[in-house]
Amino acid sequence: MYSEKKNILQFVALLKAHGISRTVLCPGSRNSPIVQTIVNHPFFSCHAITDERSAGFFAIGLALQSNSPVAVCCTSGTALLNLHPAVAEAYYQQIPLVIISADRPSAWIGQTDGQTVPQPEVFRSLVKKSVNLPEIHTKEDEWYCNRLINEALLELNHNGKGPVHINIPISEPLFRLSVEELPDVRVIKRYNFSDFNSENLDKLSTQINSYKKRMIISGQMPANCPLDAETGETLSKHFALLAEHTANLNSFVPAIWNIDTILSALPEEQQKELTPDLLITYGGNIVSKRLKYFLRNHPPKAHWHISENGDIIDLFGVLTIAIETEPYSFLQKIATLPAESTQYSLQWKTLSDRIPEPDFPYSEQAVVGALLKNLPQESALHLANSSSVRYSQLFSVPNGIDVFCNRGTSGIEGSLSTAVGYASASDKLNFVVIGDLSFFFDMNALWNEHIGNNLRILLLNNRGGEIFHALPGLEMTEKTRRFVTGTHSTSAKAWAEERGFHYIAINNENELNKAMAIFTQPELTDSPLLLEVFTFVF
Repeated sequence: MYSEKKNILQFVALLKAHGISRTVLCPGSRNSPIVQTIVNHPFFSCHAITDERSAGFFAIGLALQSNSPVAVCCTSGTALLNLHPAVAEAYYQQIPLVIISADRPSAWIGQTDGQTVPQPEVFRSLVKKSVNLPEIHTKEDEWYCNRLINEALLELNHNGKGPVHINIPISEPLFRLSVEELPDVRVIKRYNFSDFNSENLDKLSTQINSYKKRMIISGQMPANCPLDAETGETLSKHFALLAEHTANLNSFVPAIWNIDTILSALPEEQQKELTPDLLITYGGNIVSKRLKYFLRNHPPKAHWHISENGDIIDLFGVLTIAIETEPYSFLQKIATLPAESTQYSLQWKTLSDRIPEPDFPYSEQAVVGALLKNLPQESALHLANSSSVRYSQLFSVPNGIDVFCNRGTSGIEGSLSTAVGYASASDKLNFVVIGDLSFFFDMNALWNEHIGNNLRILLLNNRGGEIFHALPGLEMTEKTRRFVTGTHSTSAKAWAEERGFHYIAINNENELNKAMAIFTQPELTDSPLLLEVFTFVF
């Protein structure tokens, strides 16, 4: 029988799934549910060592002899500290040890309760990975716990070997052993694509073809995508290829970009039909909340994430394989593999083609659409976070436009400063789309001597954070609106003119058409431009 603690069950099941059978077990009460669960399973070879100082080095000896990872388990408190010398030795000898520490619930640390010390991260730089497992009460807790354990165990042999630390908080009661079987658990695997030989590539091709509905999603990527037209065309036949503007795919890569518009028009049943069997992702952050909701609520059977560092990016909660390689190299390689054409990609393309670009009356959306339709070729487009980047997804971007946005953390601070820095070293026209709160929060971006005539700022001034009005479930009274949305009556006119900008303000559609003709002209003007768009007055 095994412990009823779900974090322990996840851990022991994954220890088994990753093939780590040799364990060194130290005595104690807090770790007894872990010890009993391991000892009661026939997969594990168990060694009892009382002194933790000796146990750590004993485990090193086992690992050296078997040339494979060994786990060592101790109870809470200073027992863990006694493993420190062995952990240091394992780190510098590059020996894969799994340090398992039972812990008291975090609420009791520092409250003069017995055998409590701050255990998470205790080994600091002497382990390759340190994780603190949650106690599992919800499905999200279980997913998080599973992901953390997979991440830690995958680091044992990733870019060199070494120890990892898994800390397991356990609340009382400790001694209920009522579970008869270990659970089925998700095992995340990591492969280095450079190690793939022809046999492995054949297996990869077979595996890809075993999934009928295949999708690739590109997250944010730098400009200058190296994919050629032939590769892009091949991928789009075998996969539904989804990308936002921040993916910076070449214009001749036939990606589906109007993702939000497609999903918003589909009822739930049709969305289920569009669920991919295989999802391949690469790149950074994805803007679309609808896309995240779609794939989290209709999860694919398999999810592969491609990154140069082999990162465990589990955005949709179903990651199965991390492939360590440069993403474009992987895409170019799989485009050459024998693959069956699929109607799935055609389904997405048909839905995409059916939806025309929206035609808005005078509004922020209409202004962003007018800019994107008239962007000069070979210019750079900088999108601030929140409304600006989301509105841009409603419209196509002309060929040859590089798109940038601070989606690493998706904060509003620094959007303007980043664009100004890029433009100062660029010989292209640089267009910035930014909301009022983002602009005024970062207005000192214009307080420097590096601003050239190639900078053009489109400021969407709705006198507050208009996007908050669109958040589901958020109800605001007149009294609370000011505090939630940051309402104001500020204009950028004086600051822009003081900083040497040619300033234009617009309040209606007639003024928009006239101003946009000036704002998007491809010739350099005598000064940088700031176009302030007023769309809402309290």
